[in-house]
Amino acid sequence: MIILLGVQMNNSGAIYERISAAGIALVSPGKPAASYVSFVQTGKLLFLSGHVSKRDAKPWVGQLGKDTDTETGVRAARAIAIDVLGTLQAATGDLARIARIVKVLCLVNSTGEYTDHHIVANGFSDLLEEILGESGKHARSAFGVAQIPTGACVEVELIVELH
Repeated sequence: MIILLGVQMNNSGAIYERISAAGIALVSPGKPAASYVSFVQTGKLLFLSGHVSKRDAKPWVGQLGKDTDTETGVRAARAIAIDVLGTLQAATGDLARIARIVKVLCLVNSTGEYTDHHIVANGFSDLLEEILGESGKHARSAFGVAQIPTGACVEVELIVELH
């Protein structure tokens, strides 16, 4: 039996087995940093607020194309995917309730010359597909912005369809 965030899951739960095999520990989402909620459900759709990149529980700051390279951006986006899985667990009570990740928006704090936003976003997308399988495949937009709250190098928000 695997216990994650107080939820007992049967060992046959492929999603939780993949989380465990990847060495991921799901963490409950922290309190939002401003006047918003972490997620909102309407009907079968779940909207997650933006999650900024964190390293050691602090904002993972940097600007791609200036002081942060693409590989670091990929790792930051992957870290966001891990945080998002914790938020999805809190929102759903069981990740098996996810029918599919519908849409992902990835914002990359970057210089005007930087053009590999889509590669950075793969750090997020690839982990969701690894953990959720076909349900993790999604439509996506990725683009550069002049700044992200707290100076974070990446921010991601998403829309999820539930069973």
